[in-house]
Amino acid sequence: MTEVMTQPEKIDTIKYKNSRLPVEERVADLLKRMTLEEKVAQMLCIWKQKDTHMLDGNGKIDWDKFRSHFKNGLGQITRLNDTNGGLNVSEMVRMANELHKFFVEETRLGIPVILHVECLHGLVAQNATSYPQPIGLAATFNPELAEEIYTAIAADTRARGAHQVLAPVVDVARDPRWGRVEETYGEDPYLISRMGIAAVRGLQGDGRFRDKKHVIATLKHFAAHGQPESGSNCGPGNFSERLLRDVFLYPFKMVLKEANPISFMPSYNEIDGVPSHANTWLLRDVLRGEWGFSGYVVSDYFAITELNYKEDSVSQAVAKDKKEAAALALKAGVNIELPDMSCYPYVAELVKEGAIDEKVIDELVGALLKYKFQLGLFENHYVEFNAQAHQDKIEKDRQIALQAAEEVITLLKNEGSLLPFDLNQKGKIAVIGPNADRELLGGYSGEPKYYTTVLQSIRAKAGHNCEILYSEGCKITINGSWNEDIVTPSDPEEDEKLIAEAVATAQQADRVVLVLGGNEQTSREAWSKVHLGDRTCLDLVGRQDDLVKAVLATGKPVVVVLFNGRPNSINFIQQNVPAILECWYLGQESGRAVANVLFGEVNPSGKLPISIPRSVGHLPCFYNHKPSARRGYLFDDISPLFPFGFGLSYTRFRFDNLRIESPVIRRFESTRVLVDVTNVGQRSGSEVAQMYIRDVVSSVTRPVKELKGFKKIHLKAGEMQTVTFMISQEHLSFTNVDKKLVVEPGDFEIMVGNSSRDEDLKKIILHVV
Repeated sequence: MTEVMTQPEKIDTIKYKNSRLPVEERVADLLKRMTLEEKVAQMLCIWKQKDTHMLDGNGKIDWDKFRSHFKNGLGQITRLNDTNGGLNVSEMVRMANELHKFFVEETRLGIPVILHVECLHGLVAQNATSYPQPIGLAATFNPELAEEIYTAIAADTRARGAHQVLAPVVDVARDPRWGRVEETYGEDPYLISRMGIAAVRGLQGDGRFRDKKHVIATLKHFAAHGQPESGSNCGPGNFSERLLRDVFLYPFKMVLKEANPISFMPSYNEIDGVPSHANTWLLRDVLRGEWGFSGYVVSDYFAITELNYKEDSVSQAVAKDKKEAAALALKAGVNIELPDMSCYPYVAELVKEGAIDEKVIDELVGALLKYKFQLGLFENHYVEFNAQAHQDKIEKDRQIALQAAEEVITLLKNEGSLLPFDLNQKGKIAVIGPNADRELLGGYSGEPKYYTTVLQSIRAKAGHNCEILYSEGCKITINGSWNEDIVTPSDPEEDEKLIAEAVATAQQADRVVLVLGGNEQTSREAWSKVHLGDRTCLDLVGRQDDLVKAVLATGKPVVVVLFNGRPNSINFIQQNVPAILECWYLGQESGRAVANVLFGEVNPSGKLPISIPRSVGHLPCFYNHKPSARRGYLFDDISPLFPFGFGLSYTRFRFDNLRIESPVIRRFESTRVLVDVTNVGQRSGSEVAQMYIRDVVSSVTRPVKELKGFKKIHLKAGEMQTVTFMISQEHLSFTNVDKKLVVEPGDFEIMVGNSSRDEDLKKIILHVV
């Protein structure tokens, strides 16, 4: 039976209020004092319901209304920053403090509330630094930089009164048609795991939160979300258990093992007919049982409702109503329903009817309370806004954002060494294209104080020597906001006029920079049936290829700069344009970074975190395929347009003297692989040494190669450095025929080089006995 506190106690005798006691003891004491209704309140959240449950007609907190709805407390509040169309920093801090004061001082037990926000590549709020999208960050192959970025994001988030972020995304993106590719770290499980580990370490710090500069990270979307059926968001992920474990679950497992994220979010999709939010095997047997996860699981937005029916998105029809949907999610182990109260208000009723044991509720609520104690919210409820400190941080973080953007940029082609441009060369440069003078941040973006376009930055950098000409060239879509449901294609007649204007502009110039790609509408999360972002074609949208053909016909040297949320099949550009830069989404410092690379102040070092296919017909295109998967096509090339791990430089690097310290090891032993990397060009630059492994003969088929190590190094012209990779059981094991994680004896081919292409790799054999 639940014990209810019936008479006042002194604070020093109330265990859960005593910060000197262990957290587990405080949780147990608090649970004993809570009514069932107070427990259920901790499993609830509000977002859009703020309008009906929290605010008056002027956007202020209506305390009478608020008290009537939340007298028993509340688990979380969603995106406080977007209240009333968006709060500035001081407004968010003020409202956060007012809400904390209510929950701590006016509810019976004084349980604080957690505020969660979106932080995919920067806090989604006003005046928050915007960094490159994750698909871009992965192109840096620089986990140390990623950790620095997410450390900065955490500090910004906590300073505004929020405590949990719904990031990072560690989905394995294996279908470029999927609109959420931009949110991922690409197609390779190992690269994703290293970037995910870095992100969680940056967000959570040591996990003790004593410095009040870190937040709870949420690992998502669990699991098999990144290769949906037909490339359609939320489509089924019907994969074998072996493939699930070796590919899609691998990043989650490794990030949990090495960085201990406190929260997990299940995926919207289903696996073998079971939606993830009702998947007891996934959330209890694997996550908690096998992996020892002790944190809490938050639902994806409205996903528990979708177990029953949600007209505008997905209706999985495994529950007859919201009450049954709640029961399924509770049994599977979902601790709290986000973002609004929909199904979990039925929890108390389910317990009273005997459908759910109250011990299950205690288990789920106990985990939620544990981290409210761990965050220190019972002792430190409030935050203080310092305008000068906030401004100083924005300026400091701007330099991190610039470095990240520069390291993202990937040189795909540089025929005749057209790049870099000579900054001192006089003449005229034509900057042309629909993305040349446009803010391009991608999905889940905030409102940064700064933003630079390619056109603005080329003018700023070269305008003193060159005349900079501009033409839009064509449009991709009309307007193009990520939030707009309807996507309106460009007008053909208007595009023809714009292309003609662009040709006239190019004819006046000595060099042309064509800035093309996608926008926030052509690749985005398809969160409803009317807000779509998945595609059946990977060609550039609209008449961009026509623009390229027309400008090339002028005979002027052309560089194409691409901004994308997904890989695009740029066949004509690859075949005909001499220089190509892939940028993905670079964040607020887009223009500055591109200009620095174009004019050689920065030597590009990005590598592709996902293969670029020749067409949709070439999918799947990921590099780590099985031996039988790429036999060939009639009338076409089976290879990708650009392979995973590929990226050129303004200098050249040579790999020599590949060797293994111990070429024969036992299954439980480790060894080291070494290779000498030399900069044989004329410029200093950075290279990413990559190690791939293949099990030559195995009990089940294994990929032709898998990335198992990488290291980014900077070398001056003529400089050599020896790069060392460790090889242990982790790098050699896989799920065998008996579905056990093992290292099998035999030969392993070790491949080291600067991309996943065979011609870019040196090979050696490791023998395991």
